[in-house]
Amino acid sequence: MELPPESASEPQLAESEQATYASANNDLKGTKSYQEADIPGLYNLAMTIIDYRGHRVVAQSVLPGILQGDKSDSLLYGSVDNGKKICWNDDFHSKVVEAAKRLHLKEHTVLDGSGDAFKLAAPVECKGIVGSDDRHYLLDLMRVTPRDANYTRPGSRFCILRPELITAFCQAEAVARLKTAVSIDNQEIVKEGKADIVEESAPPPAGSSESHEEILFNPNVFTEFKLSGDPEEIAADEENVKKVSSYLANTVLPKFIQDLCTLEVSPMDGQTLTEALHAHGINVRYMGKVAEGTKHLPHLWDLCSNEIVVRSAKHLLKDLLRDTDDSDLGPAISHFFNCFFGSCQAVGVKVSTNSSPSRATKKQEQAGNHSSRKSSRGQTRWKGASARKNQSSYMNVSSETLWSDLQELAKLKYKFELPDDARFQVKKVSVIRNLCHKVGITIAARKYDLHTAMPFQMSDILNLQPVVKHAVPLCSEAKDLVETGKVQLAEGMLSEAYTLFSEAFSILQQVTGPMHREVANCCRYLAMVLYHAGDMAGAIIQQHKELIINERCLGLDHPDTAHSYGNMALFYHGLNQTDLALRHMSRALLLLSLSSGPDHPDVAATFINVAMMYQDIGKMNTALRYLQEALKKNERLLGEEHIQTAVCYHALAIAFNCMGAFKLSHQHEKKTYDILVKQLGEEDSRTQDSQNWMKTFKARELQMNAQKQKGQTLDATSAQKAIDILKANPDLLHAFQAAAAAAGGSGSGSSSSSINKSLNAAIAGETLPRGRGVDERAARAAAEVRKKAAARGLLIRPHGVPAQALPPFTQLLDIINSGATLDPVNKEEAGGLNNEANGQSCNDPVDKHKDQTSGQDQAPIGLGKGLKSLDAKKEKAKAKVAA
Repeated sequence: MELPPESASEPQLAESEQATYASANNDLKGTKSYQEADIPGLYNLAMTIIDYRGHRVVAQSVLPGILQGDKSDSLLYGSVDNGKKICWNDDFHSKVVEAAKRLHLKEHTVLDGSGDAFKLAAPVECKGIVGSDDRHYLLDLMRVTPRDANYTRPGSRFCILRPELITAFCQAEAVARLKTAVSIDNQEIVKEGKADIVEESAPPPAGSSESHEEILFNPNVFTEFKLSGDPEEIAADEENVKKVSSYLANTVLPKFIQDLCTLEVSPMDGQTLTEALHAHGINVRYMGKVAEGTKHLPHLWDLCSNEIVVRSAKHLLKDLLRDTDDSDLGPAISHFFNCFFGSCQAVGVKVSTNSSPSRATKKQEQAGNHSSRKSSRGQTRWKGASARKNQSSYMNVSSETLWSDLQELAKLKYKFELPDDARFQVKKVSVIRNLCHKVGITIAARKYDLHTAMPFQMSDILNLQPVVKHAVPLCSEAKDLVETGKVQLAEGMLSEAYTLFSEAFSILQQVTGPMHREVANCCRYLAMVLYHAGDMAGAIIQQHKELIINERCLGLDHPDTAHSYGNMALFYHGLNQTDLALRHMSRALLLLSLSSGPDHPDVAATFINVAMMYQDIGKMNTALRYLQEALKKNERLLGEEHIQTAVCYHALAIAFNCMGAFKLSHQHEKKTYDILVKQLGEEDSRTQDSQNWMKTFKARELQMNAQKQKGQTLDATSAQKAIDILKANPDLLHAFQAAAAAAGGSGSGSSSSSINKSLNAAIAGETLPRGRGVDERAARAAAEVRKKAAARGLLIRPHGVPAQALPPFTQLLDIINSGATLDPVNKEEAGGLNNEANGQSCNDPVDKHKDQTSGQDQAPIGLGKGLKSLDAKKEKAKAKVAA
């Protein structure tokens, strides 16, 4: 099918510029697709794309024999003159047809310039050549997949669909057809009165052409090439392409946006966002649609808009570098950065001495008129960027003109409306990092004041390196092993998963070498298997391998490297090396902030992990601060009713439970439950788990209140009994006051000390005259003497207390102790105080739970046990005298 008439007037220059970039990318993808098809007897050349200073170079390995003379006669397949003359060879065609079956391409008929018909199973412009080594090479694979029917306007010839989308569409159609065939068969069985075997009906046989008909696409529809054959067949081919394009826009894209919103897919920066788009079969030109669909989530909208800004700025910067002399590269890049991130004005026009006045005037007029029109290739060029190398065009630009062109370019290429204040909203650190990666710029590592008008100096631009793209070798056998291993791991079959991952690791070591991203993935999965198996040391070894490979292959600041540090921290925490784990977590947070900024859900998730580590080592205050910060981030970024927000509420509920604040635990878990009910429903297992936690926290809260109320009642009863005994034995008053002073009032956290206070208050009000109280300095001195005496096994009786008064006092203390109960909220504090009374600090690494439990049966500090032991000694002494 030919393009509309207006496409014929498309300038040749624009077509060549489009072919320079888009066609090279497509050729690389097509070459990779044929390599993965792996057809015996069909070969491709090694290919690399190099971008440097605005120029693109496509480098390929030398075709055997191509440099040894004219090889035009060796062309056996395809066309070298855009379809005017088409070559065809039966042997070559059979190999191409075999590859086409695996790539979902259809064998079709095309007419050449003379009207002759040829059967092809590849794009017309491909070239099949036999090398001097007698191998069949297929080159120029720029349209292995059909053209995107959503982009058929002039200038979009190379807007093709991605191979991942074609594969996903064919799989979805096959499943839908199979379900339809099974449904039809079941209906026929029911009509025949065989409803009892409906459930046992099998799918259609493998030979059924209706259910197993393969979906094949004609790669030459919606192009300028003339198709031959039945008009109905051509219309059906076009309809297939329209159907898969509609599938992309109406099914794949909304599903991807939904996955982003639910954090099923969580890109951290522009590179990981692009990889996620490609993995789902979505072209980058749809990023504007993704941004519009995620406008309600600030971190996703920022991520998409920043990536669009960077990609638009990349095109403008490449235009600048292409037209800049070597001596002006540093000033040009620094001026561009100042205009981009600061507020910089144009500095004038610099004209070379070897240019004629008329030519310079002409270039200035072109630059001046350029602001009112769009370039021939359908995009706005930077004002002055079209000037040639005899003029330093970078000096003509200002921040206002740059951002104006960025807005127009974003609207044209990505159909995205940049807001007027976009220059103030972009995350500047992330954008600088992203732009430098895409263009190959190295800047000085220092702290830039990005709020000034000119944050960059010429000395900050250190280097300009080429950016290289190449077809990454893919080992299908290792990939299948990894996928199978992931299934085994999900099912809990650790031994089988470990065997599969180990085999994949060995294969990849031989195919790709040790320093490869897929090898790092194998190490990560091996670490996960060992972690679940309880082998923490082995998990750390494998995780360390993944960390080293990611640092070497992806860079120190890549999100995958940050996640490697996070996983390493979790494994170290599993080995109780929490200090080392926290250092790794700090590194992970730093790298995540560099790649995505501080406002990202993954940063909040890392905060939760850090909080759990602090919680496990008993630093609850620090843990609460991290959890509360994670909650604020998720509420701001995802909303108050997002599932990840519910996760934060649950983590806070667990933390408050560890602190004994069961009422707060119940309140936070109630918020978790409400969110899960709204998002998942009451029948979901996660919702039911949250409901069970709520019941647990509520029961503990009621139990704590009951114990507290019971303790207060017993306190009052015991105090009244003690007061009555003291009234009957006045000689015990001084002994009790001295004992209370020896305790030093440090037992304020326990109910026993509250009894002492009530007794003192009752005694002071009823039996003691008001006036000067106990000398605290003397009491502390007496307590110190008593401690030393107790350490030597001696006992110092309070001054003025006769020996015969001791047994009634022991009875008093027994009454008090029988009613002493600890407040559950303050158990930890009371337990610590009891440890101090026994010569043990509350900070000692002892079993706190044991101390808290035993503390309930202990006497008030420094009294009961000593008096009871004295009574026992006196009884023994009396027995000896009587004897």
